[in-house]
Amino acid sequence: MKKCMGDDVQLLHVRLKKIIGQLNGIQKMIDEDVPCEDILLQFNAVNGALHKISFMILEGHLRHCVREGIESGNADETIESFAESLENFAKMA
Repeated sequence: MKKCMGDDVQLLHVRLKKIIGQLNGIQKMIDEDVPCEDILLQFNAVNGALHKISFMILEGHLRHCVREGIESGNADETIESFAESLENFAKMA
């Protein structure tokens, strides 16, 4: 994945650690019987963070892997692979 993500790998790790922290916080909220509305707000925040990191990965794939595939003469295969990636991203919504 480093090849596709370029310099964004460290940023992805930071974002993932934050998401893990948010999920741990949600577990604690459930244990402490925090109101459901507050828990749902936190889940919404996690969902948004996951969507953002997924978009970053998709963008990195486009900027690095897709560009490299097209430049190396594998345009059809590369475009098909990117279309599959877009479909997977769209399923997150």
